[in-house]
Order: sequence, then structure tokens, then C-alpha cells
Amino acid sequence: MVSSAPKIVISGYYGFRNSGDEAVLKSILTALKEEGEQTGLTVEPIVLSSDPAWTTKMYGVRAVHRMRLKEVRAAIRESSGVISGGGSLLQDATSPKSIPYYLAILKLAQWADKPTFVYAQGIGPVQRKWFYPLIKSVFNRCTYISVRDEQSGGLLVAMGIQRSSVHVVPDPVMGLPLPAHAESGSNGVSPAGMPVIGISVRYWDKERRELQAIADGLRKLSAKRPVHLRFLPFHLPDDVQASQYVLEQLGDVDSNGSSMSMEREITDPQQMLLEVSKCDLIIGMRLHSLIYAASREVPLLGISYDPKINHFLSRIESEPVGSSDTLNGDKLAAAAAELLDNREAWQGRRAAAIQALRQEARLPARQIIEYLSRKG
Repeated sequence: MVSSAPKIVISGYYGFRNSGDEAVLKSILTALKEEGEQTGLTVEPIVLSSDPAWTTKMYGVRAVHRMRLKEVRAAIRESSGVISGGGSLLQDATSPKSIPYYLAILKLAQWADKPTFVYAQGIGPVQRKWFYPLIKSVFNRCTYISVRDEQSGGLLVAMGIQRSSVHVVPDPVMGLPLPAHAESGSNGVSPAGMPVIGISVRYWDKERRELQAIADGLRKLSAKRPVHLRFLPFHLPDDVQASQYVLEQLGDVDSNGSSMSMEREITDPQQMLLEVSKCDLIIGMRLHSLIYAASREVPLLGISYDPKINHFLSRIESEPVGSSDTLNGDKLAAAAAELLDNREAWQGRRAAAIQALRQEARLPARQIIEYLSRKG
């Protein structure tokens, strides 16, 4: 029996084992399912993935290879629409190929007369201005556009897209739930009775200055008080190697009564969210380590290597503790100690803003489900 449920193609940076992007996908899938249940509409996702078998196994949804044009076109033709996002898809900082690829997926859908939805994307940086008219042309034909911060919206307006067409919403991951039957929160206690500091690092600066400063700050903090340093790699295997670099720079912290560990193999975003929720403080370079922490009201210190870090922190009335080229170990240690001593005050000042972001994170899914319901 052929399913009568509308199919929706989801395009993004999926299947690469990047915990942040996988969290985006899981959040979108969850939001579409739950919003659909409220309106009585079931949608059947088709994810464009670099590893379709892994994506199907992880999320229980159909997936096709993102680089096999014949499969992608077939999925689009049988769908009721295409979602692009979330994440930082339209940017040329990491590669000039990203923008043409993601625009091409949207364009294929538009040529096939399918509605297209931009889902809570972070737009930019776009350093090559000749991309502007291409983005404008494709986005002006989209049925719905949402971005995850005001700066992304402003960039789209600068490209010539009407402000009224652009909806600013939180990152989808703000709405990601914990795994079923999981309990979060460590209440400040590790198995050894120490505060748990979750650490998410990545390679960025070629001279490793920020990683050296992180190690310096953690060494100074652990010299003053016993802490458990819990390294949480978000992108495997690169972040494992970056974490190992910091561990080697730290040296022996056991003599001060502190301890260290690393979680090397988590690829399930909800399991990583659970790990973050059990920390008393998160020190993060990866954007989604900070979003995970905020969503569970875990105090956090963000280290900026990209404007998207600053943009997110501003939404929870915070600012980076330093950047990839200016981070100071003494400042990091002092800021971490202050948050460990004043955890409840940090939470109290931001609880209302965080709750609002959690609720608003579902808005794009609601808009898409309502559109499909009307068209159905």
C-alpha cells in the first residue's frame, strides 16, 4: 500500500557525524512530527545525507545520497516540498562550493514546482558578493524563509530580499528534547564530588593559540579547586584530536585533586545533549555545545571563532569570554570560577529568555505543517 502522507525532502549538512548538524536534523524531525500530530498530519521525511544508511539507522527515516543527482531529483519529484536547513549552509568561509550546492537543491525543487522552505538558517559570511544575486533569485521564490539571528536576516535584506519575508527564529536545537526516560542535571556533583566542566574544542587557529589558552585557563582553575574536566568532541574525529591536544597541554592535574575524561564516540545528538545537561559549566567553541547548554540552563562560556557564536550569545544576554586569537587563560579561569560559584544567579537571569527560545524554536515546523495541511 502506497503511503498517502506528504513527503518532505530535508537538505543540510547531514550524515557527516557532526553532532551539531545532526542535532539540527533531529530537532527538525522531532518538531515536524510533533507539530504534525497536533494537526493530524503525518509527514514522511526524506533526508539528503552523505551516508544514507547511517542516517536511516540513526533516525528511522528514509535517506538518499546528497551527491547523487538522479536520486535527489527523484526524491524531490515525489515530495510535497523541500526544506533547506538549518545550520550555516549559505556561507563561503569554509568552502566556495557550499552556497552553489544548497542553492542548487532549492532550485531543482523550484523547477519542479515544489514549495521550498528555509529553516532557521545562519546566513553568512558571504565574502564573494557575486553570490548575492544568486541567493536573492532563489530565496525570492521560497514559500517560507526563517533565519536563526537578526544578523542573518539583515544580510538577506542587504541582498535585496524583503524584510517582511524573513522570519527570525531560534536555532532548532533549542527545542531538542532529552532522550526518553533520561534524567538531566548533576547538581554540581561528579562521581568524585567535584564540579563537572564540559569542554568542546575544535581546530581553528593554525598556531593553536586558543587551545593553548584553554589549557592554560583550565590548568589554573584546577590548581585552585578540584574539578572534573569532561571533554565532549562534537565533530568526529577532528574534535577528538583537538581535545587530545588540550589534554596534552594540560599536563598532570591529578596532583591537585582534579580529574579528566573524554567522551570519544557519541554521535547521537540527544545522548550528547544528555552529557551536556550533566555538566555544571560548559566551555565551548562549537556553537551547538553552547546551544545545548543554554537549552538545559547550564552556565556557559563561549569562545568565538565565527560571528555565529557572538550572535547566539547575544540572544541569551551573554558575550564571548574571548576569541580564537585573543583568549586569555587567566580571564578564562576567573570567569569559570565565577560561574561555578554563582550558577543559580546565571540561570535566574536567563531563564525567561531561554524558555522563550525553546518555545519559538518550533515556529518553522508549525508554518510548514500548516502550509502542507492547507495544500492537502
